[in-house]
Amino acid sequence: MPFGSSAAERTRIVAGFQRALADHGMVVPMATTNLFSQPIFKDGAFTANDPRVRAFALAKTLWAIDLGVELGARIYVFWGGREGTEADACRDPRTAIGRMRDALDFLCEYVRDRKYDLRFALEAKPNEPRGDIYMPTTGHMLHFISTLAHPQMVGVNPEVAHETMSGLSMAHAVAQAMEANKLFHIDLNAQRIGRYDQDFRFGSEDLRQAFLLVRLLEGTAGGARYEGPLHFDSHAYRTEDDEGVWDFARGSMRTYKILKERAQAFDADPRVRALIAERRDARLESLARGYAPHKAQALKGEVFDAAAIAREGLGYERLDQWMVEHMLGVH
Repeated sequence: MPFGSSAAERTRIVAGFQRALADHGMVVPMATTNLFSQPIFKDGAFTANDPRVRAFALAKTLWAIDLGVELGARIYVFWGGREGTEADACRDPRTAIGRMRDALDFLCEYVRDRKYDLRFALEAKPNEPRGDIYMPTTGHMLHFISTLAHPQMVGVNPEVAHETMSGLSMAHAVAQAMEANKLFHIDLNAQRIGRYDQDFRFGSEDLRQAFLLVRLLEGTAGGARYEGPLHFDSHAYRTEDDEGVWDFARGSMRTYKILKERAQAFDADPRVRALIAERRDARLESLARGYAPHKAQALKGEVFDAAAIAREGLGYERLDQWMVEHMLGVH
């Protein structure tokens, strides 16, 4: 919908979207705003030096939030593709972070004022299209969220490609978000380390990380299962016709389901369960959990045979091989 459309035009377009969704039995779980492709955002949107640009970005987002809620969205994703620099001397990065905070606080208050049932999810990326993007990883975003006026309304939307571009573990990023109860949405695709944002079919690169990610999301190792939407932010190869695009979409979903089955089998394997079973020592665990003066004194007086403990093998070579064999369908 063009920004600034008339009320009548907006009503007509929304009605058309709603009919199309109903015809296909679809819902809109997530909405977002393009704050990166228009030339006006060449210096950023919420972080731009020009207050006219920052105000335009807010206005465009307000209209898009209204539209997203009308279409049924419950999550609103922010990807700050232009929120960064090539020439770092253009602004103090602390100023940019403050501007981003002001924008998110403003938008949270708008949602509260309108009584919308909507939460925000922030999507990190290290670079491209900017030389450096502010808050480049999920960890950066999680800390930023803790500084907002309404942090309970804001979570993260990690993307496989964005974490992998710089060589980081997507599974670790998602685990941190889940542990903080901040995984509101997720983008699944595939990526080679060090390349531009490729957005390949999920599982088509680095099956090990894909397996570990699905294992984490599905909670097969015993942790809490992710209950939110699974979104494939990816693209078919440029070689494909219309049928090839459907092959690509089916392939992403099929790979996820296969990896889910493989993860369930891996974590049900008695050998795996026995090897990774938590070593227990009730006395030491009690001493090391929850500070008290007498616990600190007891720990300082404890005698540990560090050399003997260091000589104990953990069997992780076997564990990793069993994981590979489960991924390959041997077990």
